[in-house]
Amino acid sequence: MTTVLGIETSCDETGVAVYDTRRGLLGEALYSQIRLHAEHGGVVPELASRDHVRRLSGLVDEVLAQAELLRTDVIAYTAGPGLIGALMVGASFATGLATAWDVPVVPVHHMEGHLLAPLMSGEAPAFPFVALLVSGGHTLLVRVDGIGRYTLLGQTRDDAVGEAFDKTAKLLGLDYPGGPAVARLAESGDPGRFRLPRPMLDKPGLDFSFSGLKTAVYLLAQDEPDAGPDIARAFEEAVVETLATKCARALDAAGCQDLLIAGGVAANRRLRAALSALPGVRLHTPPLNLCTDNGAMIAHAGALRVSDAIARPTAMSARARWPLDTLAPPAGAST
Repeated sequence: MTTVLGIETSCDETGVAVYDTRRGLLGEALYSQIRLHAEHGGVVPELASRDHVRRLSGLVDEVLAQAELLRTDVIAYTAGPGLIGALMVGASFATGLATAWDVPVVPVHHMEGHLLAPLMSGEAPAFPFVALLVSGGHTLLVRVDGIGRYTLLGQTRDDAVGEAFDKTAKLLGLDYPGGPAVARLAESGDPGRFRLPRPMLDKPGLDFSFSGLKTAVYLLAQDEPDAGPDIARAFEEAVVETLATKCARALDAAGCQDLLIAGGVAANRRLRAALSALPGVRLHTPPLNLCTDNGAMIAHAGALRVSDAIARPTAMSARARWPLDTLAPPAGAST
């Protein structure tokens, strides 16, 4: 049995959790910075970093109390990718705390945390499977043959899908964060009034592009300034059809029937419905509370990589960019 403290500070949410390799999640706490950034219409990196500094210590005390522990055996923290200042806050805090406790640390890849989060539910797909990772900063299709055995099938060439939601929300005069706001507005929209482009569906390969779709929303909003709900519906339908079609192609190319989705956009109801309707596909999703950034996924990923733990750390690790397919299996894992 190993207890792991997970620390997530990659962007605008401060997440802390304790995960036990035998008993599962023992405690978690999350502080969202939505109100802090809402007046700016998006994340301000410097403000995010400062707020992580303010929140971390109290959140760690809170989850340790929930878990009825004074300390854990290991500390895992998000080392990247993400906002470099925010990452450095979590990395330095985790490294300092590990030194004080005399326990090892595990630097965790943020997107691997998302990818492995559904495995906490006990209904995880068997390897291999295809994963769609969709968030504010990432849109990836990955074949997963095991922990740390990832083959990139496709990725966005410009805006991530979550970023496209945020920009569309801003064009329509909606509040930040954009994903939930656009989805709510789309519920009252006419599904047949407008049809926006489905980017790159007529081209070979599994890459994505959402910058042109954002431009199409801008032009349509200029011509139809009072058609917000209908535009939101058309945008959401374009995104969902694009993602679902690419997922079907990726499953066929990989020879898999199991599809896992993770990341903040995985909470979108229309996307979940479209993917679950794909013929012959078994869809695996994390609980809604584990779709957005959180400490539980980092603690869990750290537990799965406890063999990679660094004893007596003398330096922290923080990387703004870190390709998922450069990861290796945990130390000692069979190939």
